[in-house]
Amino acid sequence: MPNAQIEVSEIHWLMEMFQTVDVGLVVIDQEYKIQVWNGFMENHSGLRPSQVREDDIFELFTELDEEWFRHKSEPVFKLKNRAFTIWEQRPYIFKFKNYRPITGSAEYMYQNATFIPLSDVTGVVQHICIIIYDVTDVAVNKLELEKANTLLGEQSRTDRLTNLNNRGHWEECLKREFKRLRRRGSKGSSLLMFDIDHFKKVNDGYGHSAGDAAIIHCANVLRANLRETDVAGRYGGEEYAVILTDTNAEDAKIFAERIRKAIEESVVKYEENEIRFTISLGIAEYSDSLANHTKWIEASDEALYQSKEGGRNQVSVYQHANE
Repeated sequence: MPNAQIEVSEIHWLMEMFQTVDVGLVVIDQEYKIQVWNGFMENHSGLRPSQVREDDIFELFTELDEEWFRHKSEPVFKLKNRAFTIWEQRPYIFKFKNYRPITGSAEYMYQNATFIPLSDVTGVVQHICIIIYDVTDVAVNKLELEKANTLLGEQSRTDRLTNLNNRGHWEECLKREFKRLRRRGSKGSSLLMFDIDHFKKVNDGYGHSAGDAAIIHCANVLRANLRETDVAGRYGGEEYAVILTDTNAEDAKIFAERIRKAIEESVVKYEENEIRFTISLGIAEYSDSLANHTKWIEASDEALYQSKEGGRNQVSVYQHANE
């Protein structure tokens, strides 16, 4: 076979491979005009090579971040070094829709990309080739895994009945707040604990499901009154605890009274029953005299006990011995 025929044959299969390879191949010159556009790019953009050739890539694809793209390309032209980008850094370069059935949840195609310098016969880089890899499957799987882990993390910290923080997570938050106050060496936060008065009567009189409804109602009232910085949790059974950050005992008492009145004035409707109940509350402001976060809980619990002993449906504040 003559050499000319061999060369034509090689060019033919090379072009066929170029057009059918399952990655995007784009060649641009130093003026950022498209010189080569393979079948992958045509299929996903809907633009034929003849439609994009010699066009400015930024005018043709307005979603391209021009500043970023130039910053990425310039070293490839000047230094002849390859450059890479992955979907975690930038989800896509060309915003193509995702048509994959398995990863159909993705709105667009996630892409990795490689920027390759193309030297001419004199060794000067006049063009660069950008290879686009469709990594939607990998990206979606990783994002779903991260989402599942986040959900599991939230569930491990949440009380299922009330959706408040569970005791374990809430107590971890209290430890951190205690350490923060200890480092700062000043007062500033209060701990509020409360429970439902005569809760056994609710359970015995209306059943445990009605008791659950009462517990949920208290959580909803509490949640409706919280500030963003407060940390509320279900401490156990019908008992609740709230970290009131940057709140002295006097202000914490105003908050506690608001909760107490809201519960007292509300009605829990369960089946044919209208259930009324009250709560007792105890407050302990942080003090340097507290040895650890457990002592802070004990102080708040002691104030709660004072409310119980004083007739219930009231708020008591713990008095530190050195004050």
